[in-house]
Amino acid sequence: MSVQTWLARHAQTLLGSLGRLVQQPVASLMTMAVIAIALALPLFLNVFLQNTLAATANWNQTFDLSVYLDKKAAPSHTQVLAKQLHARADVAAVRVITADEALTQFRAASGFGNALDALDDNPLPDTLVVTPAVAASTPEGLETLKSAIAALPDVQTVQVDTEWVKRLHALMDILRRVVWLTGAGLGLGVILVVGNTIRLDILNRRAEVEVMKLVGATDGFARRPFLYSGIWYGLGGGIGAWILVAVAVGLLSKPVERLARLYGSEFHLRGLGFGSGILVLGVAIGLGWLGSWLAATRHIRAIEPT
Repeated sequence: MSVQTWLARHAQTLLGSLGRLVQQPVASLMTMAVIAIALALPLFLNVFLQNTLAATANWNQTFDLSVYLDKKAAPSHTQVLAKQLHARADVAAVRVITADEALTQFRAASGFGNALDALDDNPLPDTLVVTPAVAASTPEGLETLKSAIAALPDVQTVQVDTEWVKRLHALMDILRRVVWLTGAGLGLGVILVVGNTIRLDILNRRAEVEVMKLVGATDGFARRPFLYSGIWYGLGGGIGAWILVAVAVGLLSKPVERLARLYGSEFHLRGLGFGSGILVLGVAIGLGWLGSWLAATRHIRAIEPT
């Protein structure tokens, strides 16, 4: 058999299986709708996770390390120490707050101006505000940077709140696992739905399969149209899931942007990209094919012409 003939037969079977689905539009659309809903839930959870990661991408830089120096440290040494820290690969920026600047800020913010005037000298030390680089903004990276800075001369205290970073990373890890578990569970559900649909289709066409086997058709040949039906179910369900996620993102986009503006952010909700959408269709087709292959292999093998 030539390649051209082989392709022609598969194309004929592919179009024939589509024609059978079109002849039963209500049942076919209901099956595709169930698949679409099953796929849309993990997809939307993944979109939510990706948008959350994008929205919190710069949070790690909002909590800086406050480095309090010894009051006896010379101002020139403070500048040298700032340059030394800025040269580190795990540091994005260093800002120097002198003792006089700190006292002025405290005076303006606290309202204790008269009490501060009674002090003989400035009790506040020079301070360095260190912004970690993105790569060092993990809990482990912050702890490493904190230890390195604390070991430097004239450094009295290094203050950093890493608990929120740990909580954020733990929450993101939980969400990732929820997405994977939900996707795996509903993916199995898609396989079962397609498998049961193909099983019923085989039972309805049992006589046709028996005739095919009587004239010498192999199990693989008899199974082929059902496999293509599974592919069509998967494709239709994948397109439906893509549409559902796009609609959900469209409905939530304006409220999310309005909320972001209240916090001074220009964040925009992002949906599935073209590449992600193609991947979703591929996964949906694969699940549909797998469900139909499992059902067709088992039930066609059990059919023997009488």
